[in-house]
Amino acid sequence: MKDAMTAQAMHKQYSDGVTAFRQHIANPAMRQMFNTCADEFLRQCALGVWQADGGAVTPQHVEWYNAIYCKGNPVPSALFWELSTAVAEYPGFQPPAFFRKMMDYDKAYHQTTARRFVDLMTLMLLLFAAVDGAVSDREAGFVNACADTLSALCAQGGLASEHPRTDAGDFVTRRGDSPAPAAKGALEAASEKETALPPEKLEDLLSELDSLCGLDKVKRDVKSLINLVKVRRLREEQGLPVPPMSLHLVFMGNPGTGKTTVARLLARIYHSIGVLPKGQLVEVDRSGLVAGFVGQTAIKTSEVIQKALGGVLFIDEAYALSSHDNANDFGREAIETLLKAMEDHRSDLIVIVAGYTALMGDFIHANPGLESRFNKYFYFDDYNGEQLFSIFQSMCEKNGYTLSNDGAEYCKSYLNSLYEERDENFGNARDVRNLFERAVARQADRVAGLTSPTREQLMELTTADLKEPESEDNP
Repeated sequence: MKDAMTAQAMHKQYSDGVTAFRQHIANPAMRQMFNTCADEFLRQCALGVWQADGGAVTPQHVEWYNAIYCKGNPVPSALFWELSTAVAEYPGFQPPAFFRKMMDYDKAYHQTTARRFVDLMTLMLLLFAAVDGAVSDREAGFVNACADTLSALCAQGGLASEHPRTDAGDFVTRRGDSPAPAAKGALEAASEKETALPPEKLEDLLSELDSLCGLDKVKRDVKSLINLVKVRRLREEQGLPVPPMSLHLVFMGNPGTGKTTVARLLARIYHSIGVLPKGQLVEVDRSGLVAGFVGQTAIKTSEVIQKALGGVLFIDEAYALSSHDNANDFGREAIETLLKAMEDHRSDLIVIVAGYTALMGDFIHANPGLESRFNKYFYFDDYNGEQLFSIFQSMCEKNGYTLSNDGAEYCKSYLNSLYEERDENFGNARDVRNLFERAVARQADRVAGLTSPTREQLMELTTADLKEPESEDNP
């Protein structure tokens, strides 16, 4: 038990992971459903993990069980005998109702929420398994079985997986050995089998960059960076000295301002101009790098880095890695592992960290190694009302919808007010996406009541579709 975390530390790891995942759920109704049901579902999973390990409950198990909750949700207060009975009578794993909702949403809007939840669940169950400071084979087997069940549902629903999911067996604690001695070798072997796509034409990529709404300063910064790399290469060819240069970047701005989109485009641009051999983008946040028990964060972070080699590792809300007061917080272990990888893989790894402007400044200054490696900053301004309307129009065009004249006027006015009255919860393009999705849902209810609707009626969004009904609470 000497390596086991306290219940307080475990609660922080749990809450951070679930909160970070919740922020990536685009649909407000689904986000609320997840917020309401996730704690109870994961507590049930904890019962299964502990039953798989033999079912012997200790006071430490009780403390951990009562620490499985997020801020604002009811706090459990199980007693020892209640938890012992619940572990012994655990009925078996059942997929949560919100997971099927996630699958339906992902299929309709080409998202990856359900697949990402499988990774979150795996991480949380491994956290619960470490109540005694170790992960057993039987616990890892149970965790993998749960993940297999959800992954099978995704496959049946036609949701493809871009990356192999985490294998809980890699985290089993072995006596006198690394908890996952074979994990790194397996990842490197898989990486060697990957074939990089041929570079795209730089002109096409710059055209795609220019087509993005707004972001004028970011576009100039990207083109300046490209010129810097080009001239550096020409100097090398002429035998001229070239000063050291870091291509790692800091993206600073509010949510929904296009940071992920630009990062993905930059990865392809770096590949096009020969800076990176592959040009893929691997996107993670704190929950994708930090494990919840001693010695495992370095392994988890290294796995992510291996996937990103040859391309760009994009860390969203990176400040969460250093924003904890606890000196033993595992976010610092992730940072140290990341800094070492950036040094060891100078020619085939670029890291982009992103988040709120003020918080990102604190993050970079939290570690001298970060300050020395991240010296280029891209600032993403909020979209104004006109730009938000352009984004809404592009969503309509891509999805086969049109705006009526009165609908267009209302939409312009609404989005302009949204920008002028914005506060810390302003979501930029995310708010536009939510407006579009709600309008499409209301339009479907309206058109379903028509007899033999025309093509134009099936496509048109009106003011009535865009307006929130007075009796409906805004999400």
